[in-house]
Amino acid sequence: MERTIQKKLSVGGESWITVDVYGEPGTAGLVVVPGVMSDAYAWRRVAGAVTAWPSVVVVNRRGRTPSGPLTDSYSLRTEVEDLCVVLDEFAGTRALFGWSYGGLIALLAADERPVHQVIAYEPVVRPFGLHALPDLKAAQETADWDRCVEIVNRRISGFSAAHVEGLRADHDGWAVLRRLSGPLCTELGALNATPPPDVMARRADRADLIIGGRNRGTAPYGTSFDDVRRRVARAGVHELPGQGHLAHIQAPAALGRLLDTLAAG
Repeated sequence: MERTIQKKLSVGGESWITVDVYGEPGTAGLVVVPGVMSDAYAWRRVAGAVTAWPSVVVVNRRGRTPSGPLTDSYSLRTEVEDLCVVLDEFAGTRALFGWSYGGLIALLAADERPVHQVIAYEPVVRPFGLHALPDLKAAQETADWDRCVEIVNRRISGFSAAHVEGLRADHDGWAVLRRLSGPLCTELGALNATPPPDVMARRADRADLIIGGRNRGTAPYGTSFDDVRRRVARAGVHELPGQGHLAHIQAPAALGRLLDTLAAG
């Protein structure tokens, strides 16, 4: 599926978001919500692999070029309201899919808006990464984006020092990570400032939760996933074998096939 248009949507408060549309504009399809350290471009290969919906709309959340700034009033509520603007623009959306922080946003939006299906890949909830917030704040205040990338990979995601050095060796990729780390501290703070509801996705006809096989039962993503699963009691639980949190980068075709399977199911 090819990208057909990019659209700019006003979300008020002197900000805006853009969305990348793949497939047939104006048709009811799938809306994708990326999480932190990610943008719409990072999801292009997953969107291109999906075939079960006639269109895929990938949200470029605020804080990511060419979308607008987070603004001083930013909160988790801001993200839900932004997603509702997307749903108003693309009336008849059949399914929401969110990854990580985006998964939490999608599940909360499905508390407020009726949707046929909501799917979340390793959604995260409070407390998540709370221990790293002081160091992230210090790095952000000095614009030390290298340090921010190191913190999120080592202290939050739990990757090895060798993994981080491998990322750093890819100069173009590291530059992208530095850029995407700009809103990280504010987003993580917003996540941890909002207690999750006891029940999520109440207005979805169907809910599906996905976990990478490598993360089952392990902190931080597997344990956060289990916390979400208890709050979406009727959700189907699915595993993407051999994958971790970055399946959209490391196995986009496999993730696209799984999404197609869930739509057909």
